Amino acid sequence: MSIEQLAETAQAMVARGKGIIAIDESTSTIAKRFEGVGIENTEENRRAYRELLLTTPKLSDYISGAILFDETIRQSTKDGVPFAKYMAANGIIPGIKVDKGTHPLAGCPGEVVTEGLDGLRERLKEYYSLGARFAKWRAVITIGDDIPSGTCIEANAHALARYAALCQENGLVPMVEPEVLMDGDHDIQTCYEVTEATLRSLFGALYEQNVLLEGTILKASMVIAGKDCAEQADVDEVAESTVMCLKSTVPAILPGIVFLSGGQTDEQSTAHLDAMNRLGNLPWPLSFSYGRAMQQAALKLWSQDLKGNFAKAQAIVHARAKENGLAAIGEWEG
Repeated sequence: MSIEQLAETAQAMVARGKGIIAIDESTSTIAKRFEGVGIENTEENRRAYRELLLTTPKLSDYISGAILFDETIRQSTKDGVPFAKYMAANGIIPGIKVDKGTHPLAGCPGEVVTEGLDGLRERLKEYYSLGARFAKWRAVITIGDDIPSGTCIEANAHALARYAALCQENGLVPMVEPEVLMDGDHDIQTCYEVTEATLRSLFGALYEQNVLLEGTILKASMVIAGKDCAEQADVDEVAESTVMCLKSTVPAILPGIVFLSGGQTDEQSTAHLDAMNRLGNLPWPLSFSYGRAMQQAALKLWSQDLKGNFAKAQAIVHARAKENGLAAIGEWEG
């Protein structure tokens, strides 16, 4: 894929009023979600649930792409159409999660680094042949006593940059996700400082690895106080702090930024995104790449009657997509 094609795909991922749905939960993670609503964690139930999400009528009105798990990109609709082929035919760009999860970072107690670079070139070639046109790699930064360390931030930034370079070599747009966790009692200023340091390190590493920013998407966490912090910032403060942090660290050439919900409620994640876009004068589109915030209500309803509530659950998915699509242009009314 040429530079122009990578840039074109990246721009399509953040098309006006559209965002990404993340359905890339690992088998163990989806097991926890299913257990919480009383669904048996079988391959068929996982396939049926992913079909519910991906075949939601008119989903492409507000969803530009979907991040899949390895199992999902190899599955098909009940009619035998491979999910990636179905998505492409219905205006949704197939994406794939390619990291192998977090592991303890040697020499840095309490910190983790994301692994999965070994054999990644070959896996990316296969995913491209299966229909994927973008990929995602998640790094995790934890705020706590004397952490994150510079070592942790740099190790994760380097891995993200190596992954991104390999993606572009194989025709896939890299979505780089350096998530600063909401876990802890830190205030919003601490989150700002850690997020700023993380993004500066990331874009420095991307530059050093010759990653083309015009063919890259950032999946960012919002600047927000830890969930155990006694003093929570209001919607406008979160929006203003996040935009200020991004403007000070993210080059304007980047095609766009999508946010993870990261433990926020459905309404919080939508309200924060809407408030950011109402600020105006932004160098890049700000959109969403939500998982739980897009799925939670639909999953709960579907669990009550897997066959009878299929269409009703899809209606909820479409409604959540529409709300976030409006928030991505600053026109959500709450």
